[in-house]
Amino acid sequence: MGGETKRPATYEDLLALPENMVGQIIDGELIAMPRPASPHAVAHSVLGGLLLTTFQVGQRSPGGWWIVDEPELHFGQDVLVPDIAGWRRERMPQMRRVPFFTLAPDWVCEVLSPSTASLDRKRKREIYAREGVEYVWLVDPASRTLEVFWWDGGQWVQRGTYSGEARIRAEPFEALELDLGALWPPELEAP
Repeated sequence: MGGETKRPATYEDLLALPENMVGQIIDGELIAMPRPASPHAVAHSVLGGLLLTTFQVGQRSPGGWWIVDEPELHFGQDVLVPDIAGWRRERMPQMRRVPFFTLAPDWVCEVLSPSTASLDRKRKREIYAREGVEYVWLVDPASRTLEVFWWDGGQWVQRGTYSGEARIRAEPFEALELDLGALWPPELEAP
């Protein structure tokens, strides 16, 4: 007897997920997870807000970027949803009204959680490399770290690992002095 053949996931499978789930299709597999817990959400929100105000809408700021929260990226059969992504305006001069993006971002940020860390570190980074994403940031609220990776034509090169309460300047957003401590809320009590 042969094993069951699993059919590749479709976009309709993503649309059928309940509202409280985040879904992606990676290598034909539907991956669905509940919305993240508060440490993940705080790091994601604070970082996105800082980058958005500095590089997209801030007065007297360097500008030059579109910063988007949880964009849906369609790369062939793969559908990915990074926590935050950014496109340089010279590559995407105008933000178009679209339900998803097919142009790879220049930068993505994945905020790690125990259920997503291995997926974000391996399979998603492989797809980002294939599609020409230049930078990947991995933010880990549990270890209070930020890892910066740059795609150097054949491999991911780690450009920095920062932790704790450090004030840093990280590629490709060196114009912003980022206070990492702002990403980590004080220890939160469980309800």
